[in-house]
Amino acid sequence: MAINYTCRHCRTFQGRIESSEISESQLGFDSLTPEERKDIIAYDFNGDVTVRVTCDHCREALETHPELSLLANPLQ
Repeated sequence: MAINYTCRHCRTFQGRIESSEISESQLGFDSLTPEERKDIIAYDFNGDVTVRVTCDHCREALETHPELSLLANPLQ
């Protein structure tokens, strides 16, 4: 199983964890609400997990221009 991290805004690959022994609690997934889990985590048919995060570039852009958060895909 692999856990892939990608930016939810620009879809840039952020990193990958290759481990079958890592638990959801170690990743902090257990502290998410069901709605947050649905929005952030996607499970692939082959067992891989994709976690949608915000990269530093997009975070800075959204902090500088908060009105961008009103757009569906502000930073593509």
